[in-house]
Parts: sequence; C-alpha cells; structure tokens
Amino acid sequence: MQLWVVTTIIAALLQTWRTALQQKLRGQMSVNAAAVVRYLYGVPMGLLLAGLYLLIFGGTLSAPTPMFFLYAALGGLGQIIGTNLLIMSFAHRGFAVGTAYAKTEAVQAAFLALLLLGENFSPLAWVGIAASVGGTLYLSLAGRVGSLGEMFRATVQPAALCGLGAGFAFALCALAIRAATHELQGPDVVLRALETLVVINVMQTIMQGGWLVLREPASVRAVFSTWRSSAQVGALSACGSACWFTGFALAPVALVRAIGQVEILFTLLFSKFFLKEEMNRSDIIGTLAVVAGVVLVLIGR
Repeated sequence: MQLWVVTTIIAALLQTWRTALQQKLRGQMSVNAAAVVRYLYGVPMGLLLAGLYLLIFGGTLSAPTPMFFLYAALGGLGQIIGTNLLIMSFAHRGFAVGTAYAKTEAVQAAFLALLLLGENFSPLAWVGIAASVGGTLYLSLAGRVGSLGEMFRATVQPAALCGLGAGFAFALCALAIRAATHELQGPDVVLRALETLVVINVMQTIMQGGWLVLREPASVRAVFSTWRSSAQVGALSACGSACWFTGFALAPVALVRAIGQVEILFTLLFSKFFLKEEMNRSDIIGTLAVVAGVVLVLIGR
C-alpha cells in the first residue's frame, strides 16, 4: 500500500480521537481557547517528531523561502477560518448539517486543484470522490431530510452555508499546505511535512493566540490550567497533521481528502463497539458508499 494512503488513514483515525478529546475541553473553556490549545501544545510535539525523525533517519532541514512562509500562513489561516465557520454552523442548530456539508471539501478541493493547478483525475477517481462524499452526506443527513428536494432546500440554510464555507476554507488550506511542502527543496517528503507542520502551528498559535489575548483575556488562564488534557489534544493534533501533510506532499489533495472520509467509519465503529450503539440500515448504506468511493479512488489513482 502506498505511503500516502497509510498516512491518510492514520490521520483520519487520529483526527477522530483528537476531536473526541477536544469536545471535552469545550466544556471547560471557550471555543477559541479550545482551538488555541490544539496549536500551542502541538508545537512541542511537532518539534519532538521532527527531532526523533532526524535522529533515527538522518537528513537535514530545508531552507525556507518567502513563498514557503506565504503558503504556510495561508494554510494556517485557512484552517482557522474553516474551523470557525464550522463552529458557526453548529450555532445555527445544525451540527449534523454543518458537518455533512463541510465534508464536501474533497469535491471542492478537486475542482480548485483543476482550476488553480491544472490537476485532473481519471473518471473512475472522480466517481470515487463523489461516492465517498455522497456516502458521508447520507450518513450525516439520513432521517433529517426526506427527499432530494429537501436536501437542496437545506443547502441554503445558514448551517449548510457555513458548512460549505468551512469545506471551501479547508480545501484552500490543504492546497496551500501542499504548495508549502513543495516549496521546500529537501529530498525527504516526511521531513518536509514535519518542518511545515511546526512552522504552521507556530503561526496559528500567534494568530489565534493573539486574538484570544486581545478579545478573551479571561480565557487565557484556562489554556494553561488544563495543560494535562490540552497536551493530549495538541499531541494528537500534531501527529494527525504530520500524517495529513505527508499525504498532501505525496498525492493530490482531493484524493487524500477522499480517502480521509474513512474518518466517519472510525466514528461509527467507535459508536458500535465502545458505546454499544446499533447500526441501522442508513448507517450500513452510507458506510458501503464511503468504502466503495475509497476503493474507486485507489483503483482510479
């Protein structure tokens, strides 16, 4: 199995785990503070991962260029904006709808890559991308919309619009990260991904941390008083991002995100085997669609 597929699947698993832990933190601090811990505590973990990798495999860090810093800043900002738009979709009482439409990121990334980078995929890969996203939408919206017409009407609701905006921001973020890793000239893809991760996490800590200090100074204390839980979130976030970044450096963003839809499968497995919740017919149909989409992407690659 190719490295980008392995790292993408691991990234999806770690992201599911990190999200679960971060949900607990949101009961102890504001949304912005919960986001800051992801970046702040991710910096030392990113440095540790890079240091261990250099110690074990050797190599040298690449000299960053001005364009690298520009792409890194755009990628970090895109992730922050996407996260905030997703949270705004929840505020409109549309958790499921907002999350579902944010998952259209893979399709949006495919069209953006086609328009901006000239990247195109085989017809089979396009079908796979559509199937994986469609399966995710079905899993998220089954029982909430009764027909295709209702789904289209739901698309103009504030929660859905914020979700689509989040997907667009995440797609741009992923493209910027891919561009940043390719600006580095080192021969080792994984090392370039780790270097990009550390730089972006530092930038995100400064950007959202500065916002927190200016707008929510009372929340700063919670960022440090919850360091035991926050450090776990940061560590999982850094490890997951290292895997995502490696995938972006090795393969087109749209294909990486399409494979990343397996994240929802991990969520369902956690629900069934740990929470002992039964899977219904909609869960099985949606799961098969996601798996079929992933298989088609791999074959069409």
